[in-house]
Amino acid sequence: MSKSLTQSNATTGQPVSSKKNRSSAWTITVFFGVLILIPSLIGFLMKFTEFISVAEGTGSGQFAITPIVNYLLASAGFFSLLMWAALNGMFKDLEHPKFVMLETEKELDANA
Repeated sequence: MSKSLTQSNATTGQPVSSKKNRSSAWTITVFFGVLILIPSLIGFLMKFTEFISVAEGTGSGQFAITPIVNYLLASAGFFSLLMWAALNGMFKDLEHPKFVMLETEKELDANA
């Protein structure tokens, strides 16, 4: 690819992925992440306390231990995948793949 993958805004001439845009995008992402994760965490903690009471024998519902353990294992698996992706930099540059796709499309159209 001979052209740079960085694009600029036609009116301002600034790069599309400027530091200010990335900062506001990061802030919005964190806000919505917290907005989604807080209720999920509350639901998880409620299920976990239910699991503890059932495991101790104080709550009725001994039959529910297997689904609760499955819920905990699935949650741990998804959390592990999320941490693996974050630690391996999967969320660092979310814009790059679309530019690569557009450049590849241009090259394929030029060769066709």
